[in-house]
Amino acid sequence: MKFLLVGLGNIGAEYELTRHNIGFLIADYLADEANVSFKSDRLASTTQFRHKGKQIHLVKPSTYMNLSGKAVNYWMQLLKVPIGQTLIITDDIALPLGKIRMRAKGSSAGHNGLQNVEETIGSNYPRLRVGIGNDFPRGRQVDYVLSRFSEEEFTELPKIIKQAGEAALSFCTAGIERTMNFFNN
Repeated sequence: MKFLLVGLGNIGAEYELTRHNIGFLIADYLADEANVSFKSDRLASTTQFRHKGKQIHLVKPSTYMNLSGKAVNYWMQLLKVPIGQTLIITDDIALPLGKIRMRAKGSSAGHNGLQNVEETIGSNYPRLRVGIGNDFPRGRQVDYVLSRFSEEEFTELPKIIKQAGEAALSFCTAGIERTMNFFNN
C-alpha cells in the first residue's frame, strides 16, 4: 500500500528554519529517520522508503507555498496515490507552538498553501497541522510566519518535529481515526 506525505514550505535558504517551513522540517526528519535522501524532481524534492510494510513517498514541493496544490496533484496522479492516503503537513498559527492536529478534511482556514491544495484537489484531504503559535502584532502575520523560530522555540523544535513525524507514520500504519485519537492533543 502506497502513501504520499507532503511537507509544505518554501524553497530557498532565506526560508530555512522559518515557521512556515515546518512541513519541510518534518519531511526532512522522516527522511533522516529512514536514512534516505531527497532528490530534485519535477515540481518537488522527493524520496521514498518502506515503513512497516507500507511504501511511503515524501514530497517537498518546489512551487513555493502558494502553489503547493500543483505539486500535490502532480505527485498524486503520477504515483496513483488516492486522496485518502495523501497527508498534507503544514504550519498553523491558530494552534499554540507544538500542538498538532490531524483531520480527515476541512477548510484551509486562510492558509495560502492549503487554499491552493484545496483549489487543486478539493477540501476532502487529510492534513496534519502543526502549531507555530501566533505571537505577532496585528497586521504582521506574514512577517511572523516567514521569520525564524526564536532561540527558546528552537530548543522545543526537535520534540515537536519528532511527534509530528510519528503522527504522519501512524497515519500510514494505523489509519487516520486511530492516529487522531492518539495524537490530537
